[in-house]
Amino acid sequence: MRDNWINILSEKIAYKSAVVGIVGLGYVGLPLAVAFSRKFNVIGYDINPEKVELLRQGKSYVEDVSDEEINLKRFRPTTNPKELQNCDFIIITVPTPLREDKTPDLSYVKNAAKTIGKILRRGQFVILESTTYPGTTEEVLVPILEEESGLKVIEDFGVAYSPERIDPGNKKYRIENTPKVVGGLTPEFTEIASMLYGSIIEKIVPVRDCKTAEAVKMLENVFRNVNIALVNELALIFEKMGIDIWEVIEAAKTKPYGFMAFYPGPGVGGHCIPLDPYYLSYRAKQFGVIPRFIETAGEINDYMPIHVVNLAEEGLRKVGKRLRGARVGVLGLAYKANISDTRESPAIRIIEELIERGAEVRVYDPYVDKIQTRFGEFISERSIDMILNWAECVIFTVDHREFKEVGVKLVKKYPNKVFIDTKNIIRTPMKNVCTLGRGC
Repeated sequence: MRDNWINILSEKIAYKSAVVGIVGLGYVGLPLAVAFSRKFNVIGYDINPEKVELLRQGKSYVEDVSDEEINLKRFRPTTNPKELQNCDFIIITVPTPLREDKTPDLSYVKNAAKTIGKILRRGQFVILESTTYPGTTEEVLVPILEEESGLKVIEDFGVAYSPERIDPGNKKYRIENTPKVVGGLTPEFTEIASMLYGSIIEKIVPVRDCKTAEAVKMLENVFRNVNIALVNELALIFEKMGIDIWEVIEAAKTKPYGFMAFYPGPGVGGHCIPLDPYYLSYRAKQFGVIPRFIETAGEINDYMPIHVVNLAEEGLRKVGKRLRGARVGVLGLAYKANISDTRESPAIRIIEELIERGAEVRVYDPYVDKIQTRFGEFISERSIDMILNWAECVIFTVDHREFKEVGVKLVKKYPNKVFIDTKNIIRTPMKNVCTLGRGC
């Protein structure tokens, strides 16, 4: 009987008659829904009625998806979970944040599993894409699906894990040309999930099982977090030694083997790098392993926003001013260049630290309207000049192309203001500039 429903799913993929459901229409889910809607009928489910209404009007709220890409003939957005009963495949793309104590918050995954479990029917296939620690699919997702539905995995429905690989703002690597890792609960499930993704993605990378696929995502982001932490620590060391970390990196890059360039910055942002190491750390401790290296890297990167404020304090002190009571402009609210995504942005922690130390803060970002902090919401000024005319100290937190184009001109135009450059925008050392990794 099991082979029968698997064969049916295979045929539906082959004939492009499968219906694909996406649970969670955010930075991951919406681009995925759009990609699948080029070949299949897609039902997109989200609990946010405002998002769903925008999509029904053909309007995108994710900058990687244009309005023109939303094909309402093949893509049906809904807030009604019962419509997921019509799907052959249901893909979960909900957030996996951290709690305040930096332990995993799987509430979104659990709620999605409960919602799907209530409507799950025999012959459906569920795939988790949300970033999480190894073991989540088997130990968290499957038991909830079975309990809510009364069905049995393998016999009645399929399950796989495939980590999302979305890089907001990346025009070169999109869903279609980014290799896709897939691991099923059984080899058979790996094959069917690979078939589904292979219909829209150029290269599929099958792995042994769900745990292996989950571990792949952990490795990818822990690798980045650890290497960023390493170069951040070197930046702190070289500042004290009077060595320019940026020049060091450029010279090291000339080695044609055994080196990969990472760059210092004001902290790490986005939904993966700041969070995933703590997911793995939490899981490792359940197996009796203390992940010291991973946790130390997290501590170094978490410290960088404080160091940025320390630089601001030092720069102001050099011109006879104090940080307390100073007017500080923060240029850049997004977590990386040329996008509007503020998730886990270092700018949030920099703003909060500035307020804690008694500074007055205003912000500007050409891509972001506002940002939420512990001290309330900060609205972006209408122009960079409004910030420059007001501020005594200005902090570049991200290297937006607009900032790189005018950075040196601004420093020359306002010689009496202190500039803190966290991204080496002002490449030439200047009197009124303090650069992370170069000092004041």
